[in-house]
Amino acid sequence: MNALTNRPTGVLVLDKPISIAILAMGGQGGGVLADWIVSVAESQGWAAQSTSVPGVAQRTGATIYYVEMMPLLNGKRPVFSLMPTPGDVDIVLAAEFMEAGRAILRGFVNPEQTVLIASNHRSFAVVEKQVPGNGEGESMTVVEAAGIAAKKTIAFDMQAVAEDSGTVISAALFGALCGAAVLPFGRDVFETAVRASGKGVDASLRAFAQAHDMARTPPPVAPKKAPEKVLPPLPTAPTGNPGLDALVRRVRAEYPISLHPMLFAGMKRLVDYQDTAYAHEYLDRLATLHARDAACDGEAQGYAFTEVAAKYLAVAMAYDDVIRVADLKTRASRFRRVQAEVGVSDTQILYTTEYMHPRMEEITGFLPARLGRAIESRQGLYRALDRVVNRGRRVRTGTIFWFVTLYALGRARRLRRLGLRHEREIAHIETWLATALDQLPTDYALATEILRSRRLVKGYSDTHSRGLSKFDRVMAQVPRLSGLPGAAGWLALLNKAALLDEEGTALGGAILSLDAELGK
Repeated sequence: MNALTNRPTGVLVLDKPISIAILAMGGQGGGVLADWIVSVAESQGWAAQSTSVPGVAQRTGATIYYVEMMPLLNGKRPVFSLMPTPGDVDIVLAAEFMEAGRAILRGFVNPEQTVLIASNHRSFAVVEKQVPGNGEGESMTVVEAAGIAAKKTIAFDMQAVAEDSGTVISAALFGALCGAAVLPFGRDVFETAVRASGKGVDASLRAFAQAHDMARTPPPVAPKKAPEKVLPPLPTAPTGNPGLDALVRRVRAEYPISLHPMLFAGMKRLVDYQDTAYAHEYLDRLATLHARDAACDGEAQGYAFTEVAAKYLAVAMAYDDVIRVADLKTRASRFRRVQAEVGVSDTQILYTTEYMHPRMEEITGFLPARLGRAIESRQGLYRALDRVVNRGRRVRTGTIFWFVTLYALGRARRLRRLGLRHEREIAHIETWLATALDQLPTDYALATEILRSRRLVKGYSDTHSRGLSKFDRVMAQVPRLSGLPGAAGWLALLNKAALLDEEGTALGGAILSLDAELGK
């Protein structure tokens, strides 16, 4: 028995339409997939109809495409529904794993009828991306729900299949639909529909064939896990870069082997961000921290304080400023990545349009410290300039003018350390490290968690300002936590709360909980 049989008799149902719901996002070819399915049905003399229901912006243009089909009854076309009915959908095709979860929540999947075919990769929703910390939805919840809600589930990484074949996921979904054998049509009929479309036929057929075979013997249903981060080992042979080789020799001579991968990652980041001299400044600061760590029996703790400092100090020193943003936007590697994501061929030209909304803070931060402070101190001048600067712009970096402008700005690294922003960032870093060192002799765990708090500060412009504000609110609680049993746990709780939302609502609630604890 399958989704197309009458449950009491096991006979193929011909007097009721076969219903198919397709949940896809913009750019995934959901409309093309619906057209292919309709073409398959009509080529066999069936009546078929497809409709689409626009979804919500949080799913990047998510849309539900709905197809109904059935044989003609006495030569007459049936009247089809325009939208799927919860509890009465035979097949659900989901182009992303959380879309499968959305189908389950909307009642499109039921355990007696529905075959669920889904790609188990993730495309994060806006509500997941906007969380300052890890806002990723729990994929295992979808796995567990699918095991209960669907009659049969076929899930594997169809996005990878499509990318390997040089096409979009709709072709892989179409192949999986054919391989699942839930429609009474042969494979040749499906392939004919792809060929008839006339666009990207070879690539689509490659993805179709691979997904078809995988659907016939699908792997166990499981979410696709993101690859674990692996730090590169410290090079044992010369890199060919004298400056980087000098840094490597210094790390090997001054730090235990267990810290080498993290230190090497930090050095590479700062050399890429600024230069080798800046990476030596990084090691100078770390040398002081490591010496204090060792004096506080850090070896027994695996030098956790130094390792965490190596990570977050590199991140703090490589802060995002106008120079960094311009540099990243004009790198050849970025253009290649965008071309690969969009699927641009060698015969096509791609123009990128960047949305930029600079604030006066970014301008004065880029200027020499003395000049930046002078402008900030003259409020009338500052407000007048802000009215000119502080507005959104759409910049086409494919044009010569804007590319050269951003390219030149991105190469102004030597000016960075003269700027007001750099002066303030370094002062903030020194205050942060001093706060951690103050707690190190009496509470090793609290001192280490203070270093981790720096992960609250990230991003550029408004994002950076919000993160810095929450970081300062968390640091303001350190004097209250000092000497308190479980202080590190409380600070970890505050950090976690600060990462839950942009506004800091959860952090405010956590601070109230701390107030209540201290008031006992």
